[in-house]
Amino acid sequence: MFSVSKAEHDIATSTAAIELQDVSLCYKTNQKETLAIDGISLSIASGEPVAIIGASGCGKTSLLNLVAGLQKPTEGAVQVKGEVLDSPRRQTSLILQDYGLLPWKTVLDNAALGLIVQKIPLKVTRQKAMEALSIVGIEDFARSYPRELSGGMRQRLALARAMALSSDIMLMDEPLSALDALTREELQNVLLSLWQQEGYTQLLVTHSIEEAVLLGRRIVLMTPRPGKIHAIIDNPKMGSHEYRTTTAFYEQCNYVRDLLKSVTSPSSAIAVPTPAATLEVAQTGDAL
Repeated sequence: MFSVSKAEHDIATSTAAIELQDVSLCYKTNQKETLAIDGISLSIASGEPVAIIGASGCGKTSLLNLVAGLQKPTEGAVQVKGEVLDSPRRQTSLILQDYGLLPWKTVLDNAALGLIVQKIPLKVTRQKAMEALSIVGIEDFARSYPRELSGGMRQRLALARAMALSSDIMLMDEPLSALDALTREELQNVLLSLWQQEGYTQLLVTHSIEEAVLLGRRIVLMTPRPGKIHAIIDNPKMGSHEYRTTTAFYEQCNYVRDLLKSVTSPSSAIAVPTPAATLEVAQTGDAL
């Protein structure tokens, strides 16, 4: 019998968790102004996994920082759970490429760091941290230190720290880019399983086309700077570990790759056929 994961159910019954309303971001220095993001509008449902992909310097990380509340837009507004975001919120976790681990703290203490900052009682903190370590499969290393872990295990620890906070929004900035190919695939499967089990809203920035197709129910393709939305690609077959081995996955990866080439190298653009896996594609030079 087909069973619906918590994440699938939450998407089907949810309203928007993240709303970007005509958002622009300009970096200003004494010498010049640099427009990083230009008029982006995007709505992400509660529990929906969305991947953002584009050329280096197109504003992907800046967009993630806006949703995290670490930066404020120059124009437009960012809303989370129906409220305008003007500072970081406790229920949003941000996982960075460098893991952000404290080398002098044990694995358990690193997993508990967010709870300690929030001044959660020590007993509850340690219980939640151990539960999170168990979820990602490294509870046996609770007394070890980050230097004693492999790259994949350090990434699991960064995930555990986010899981311990019971976050309803998970933001990830190329979290697997430093890993070897097999470890990266293993951690991609872990991310997929965690999303299925926990049902949080997931916004993933990546340079990997395969990763975007595996982990994004929708794939947002950005233009080179200033970053705009070039296309939003529906990816309805995302959600199972077996998807990676299917013809539909291969076709969708090729489709995204061709679109990416067309926006980063317009002079070499070719007609891009729409694969069966893509139900809707919005492709304009304007924000969607």
